[in-house]
Amino acid sequence: MPPKRDVRRELMSAAIGLSLATGFDETTVDEIAKAAGVARRTFFRYFRSKEDAILPDHTACLRRVAEYLEDASPLRSPLQVIADAVRIVLDMYAEDPETAVRRYELTRRVPALRQWEIAATSGYQRAFSEYLDARRPEEDREAYRLRHEMAAAAFVAAHNHVLRSWLRAGGDGDARARLATAMAEVTQALRTWMDGDAAGDDAPCDEVLVVVTSRRTPLWRVAEEIEAAARRPRS
Repeated sequence: MPPKRDVRRELMSAAIGLSLATGFDETTVDEIAKAAGVARRTFFRYFRSKEDAILPDHTACLRRVAEYLEDASPLRSPLQVIADAVRIVLDMYAEDPETAVRRYELTRRVPALRQWEIAATSGYQRAFSEYLDARRPEEDREAYRLRHEMAAAAFVAAHNHVLRSWLRAGGDGDARARLATAMAEVTQALRTWMDGDAAGDDAPCDEVLVVVTSRRTPLWRVAEEIEAAARRPRS
């Protein structure tokens, strides 16, 4: 039995290939469908336009990110949760390096495609910022909103830096490992900025530790305050 065709991927490959060869504006839906060996109506079962056939499916990816954030344990640090969610976005590109590299080449040539992708990716930053807001007590959110937006922007910027570097290298190397390093750096920098430095030697295991905190403090923040106190040098 022959393997089942991946029509969606074939249409995407045809759309990118034709646009690179003859120009994005000159490429038509009919030509894309013909190159993929399907009817025009089949094209519209998968995509609303030729732009949709070229750009990543950010709508579906953003939905997966939102579900991940919503399902995350409230006991986890929100910064670490976002760092893990960013990997979902990179996976969308890394699972098909050849297509990702060809798409990147095309978006560099076509300003309209580049602007559409920038607009689409802004949804991730908004999702991360709103998640950080939701993890704060409601009465504290306004005071922290700017800081949350800056933190969300830092995660997105780090992802984009890793992604662009990987694409410029032709998709060579381990993009996921590079992202893990970048996320660790961003998370550490933001934790120090938002929650204080946790540097210092470990306290002896038999030492009693007392931490005083507000009743409104989120559980993840309490855990980090305990960790910071445990690592603080004794006077």
